[in-house]
Amino acid sequence: MNRKLTVSTALLLTLAPLLWAANAIVGRVVRAAVPPMTLNLLRWSLALLILLPLGRALLRGGSGLWTDWRRYSLLGLLGVGLYNALQYLALQTSTPINVTLVAAGMPVWMMLTGALFFKAPLRRGHLLGAALSIAGVLLVLARGQWQLLLQLQLVVGDLFMVLATICWSFYSWLLAQPKDRPALRADWAAFLLAQVIYGVMWSGALASIEWARAPQHIDWSWQVAAVLAFIAIGPAVIAFRCWGAGVQRAGPTIAAFFSNLTPLFAAVLSLLFLGEAPHLYHLGAFALIAAGIAWSSRA
Repeated sequence: MNRKLTVSTALLLTLAPLLWAANAIVGRVVRAAVPPMTLNLLRWSLALLILLPLGRALLRGGSGLWTDWRRYSLLGLLGVGLYNALQYLALQTSTPINVTLVAAGMPVWMMLTGALFFKAPLRRGHLLGAALSIAGVLLVLARGQWQLLLQLQLVVGDLFMVLATICWSFYSWLLAQPKDRPALRADWAAFLLAQVIYGVMWSGALASIEWARAPQHIDWSWQVAAVLAFIAIGPAVIAFRCWGAGVQRAGPTIAAFFSNLTPLFAAVLSLLFLGEAPHLYHLGAFALIAAGIAWSSRA
């Protein structure tokens, strides 16, 4: 599923990784204040409240919310319930840099998922594009010094991020399948709301297990409240809207290459929070990732 990559589509697929990079950073900041499954539940519960007035057409009869419950329940499980919960769980023991490094394998997982389960052709241009894109990610993580990659240590949180990446690959391919009622798919808020309603159910189940296994608590503060507001509006509603529209226009394989902008954005945001200036290797990394996107879009 390859379509022409336009400037507007590229902007949509760039904004989503930027917001998700910020999500990884703030998720790490509040990791000690809010349990990971509970954080995911609170995030999407707020997003649900935001989407209800925007996507109220979904609540009318004949929208497909209940008749097509299997599709939206699966999308909600993969995209809302599992992916985000696994990311927050990963951030309990891993860093945003490590988490985004593991997520850099997204183009590979996306191509494998498409080839094995959705009969998508595996083209040589996609493989070369993936290599260029991942090289850009490694360049920024190594801070321009490749020997620093040998000092990176993987922890159990990185395994959770691998599982999250696989979930997102299936979610993106399912998202691109034309199985929705035209009226629902044309209404972005209603379409996202259908996923979030089921996703909040799954998130609630996971949070219940989290609280049942061991006593949990939330350290409420203005910082926690601000983080919840941000991740509900930005990385949830806005980013998912952008990603969904981008995948629908460009297809999952091309969209996956934009996900490799997330580590670059995460590194730059981390530097900004630390008060450090960007370096030349950031420009080189961006060039490699952009080359990977351009090459794969021509395949």
